[in-house]
Amino acid sequence: MLSPKPVKKLLLLCLPCLACAAPFTAFRDGESFTYKVGFAIFTHAGDITISAHDEQLNGAKVMRVTTDTKSRGIVRALYAFDNQAAVVIDKASGRMLSVKESGADPKRATDTEIVFDYATHTAKYTDRVRAERSTDIPIPDGDPVDLISALVQTREWNLKPGEKHDALVQFGRDFYALSIYADHFEEVRTPLGTYQTLVLIPRMEKDPKGLFKKGGEIKVWISQDASNLPVKMQLKLNFGSATLLLSSYQAPAVLSAK
Repeated sequence: MLSPKPVKKLLLLCLPCLACAAPFTAFRDGESFTYKVGFAIFTHAGDITISAHDEQLNGAKVMRVTTDTKSRGIVRALYAFDNQAAVVIDKASGRMLSVKESGADPKRATDTEIVFDYATHTAKYTDRVRAERSTDIPIPDGDPVDLISALVQTREWNLKPGEKHDALVQFGRDFYALSIYADHFEEVRTPLGTYQTLVLIPRMEKDPKGLFKKGGEIKVWISQDASNLPVKMQLKLNFGSATLLLSSYQAPAVLSAK
């Protein structure tokens, strides 16, 4: 039977979780990415859609980034996985205000929320399914950011092969100090066409934990055109790999109106 772990870990890592303490520009109003997920012999094991929209909250401009993940086809018959997440980010500071996540797989449901209080440097994590996991988490220095936002932010970093950018990445109740390396240029074929891309590889060089401690590897391919789209992502573990290919893209509202 298909093991769901590689797909699930990659999908969860793709959930937007935090933004850096600077104006938030990783995603743009009205932008939407849909990825086809492949695992082992299954070329279309599931889909991920990530969408971003501007909103007003208590008089402030915020961005709501939503992620919808579903298994499909034969894989869904073996492992029905659904997950929805919504993160609210203050656009001026780039700081995430809250994130909610809910969903279900054959083993258990999920229903979590994390709310950030930057005045006290504390994040309140609430797990409504496994209440014993609810806790207050210290927010470390270094402006935490989610992995996908950090990678999409490379639109403005202008990285070249051999260069790197450090990021503190939040995932669930943990924080990961990563260095994102620009590795090499590569041509990539996707359902939307062929792209010239820059391959980015996040590495956890100090005190590795999680999938990094187990020898896992994440790669992201960023197109080298004006859009700088993340057109491919891949997670490799010792028992398999999962690949995301961009299958649909909605341009930001401003660009779509032109």
